[in-house]
Amino acid sequence: MSVVSYLARRAAQKERVRILYRRALKDTLNWAVHRHLFYPDADALRERFEANRNVEDIELIERMITAGEAAHDKWRHPDPYIVPWAPGGSKFCRNPTPPAGIEIVYNYGREDND
Repeated sequence: MSVVSYLARRAAQKERVRILYRRALKDTLNWAVHRHLFYPDADALRERFEANRNVEDIELIERMITAGEAAHDKWRHPDPYIVPWAPGGSKFCRNPTPPAGIEIVYNYGREDND
């Protein structure tokens, strides 16, 4: 394996690990009701990732990433928290745009009193 392909593959693996960690951390927050319950779970998750930080075998890293992604997909929260104004949130498109032909006047109290 050439040096360039090795470095490219390692960079891709690092990115996948970063994405997996962020997704797992956000999902941990979905399972915890309060922050004081979340912090120990987040510390345990970080320790699991840190335990394998110095692994150098590319094939072993690939298998570990695949197993981690499969475990995350299996234990993902069935009803994740969605920010209210994000797509799928409770406030997303709450106030639809008015129909054509309706004009909204924003000069409240400053109307012409002729």
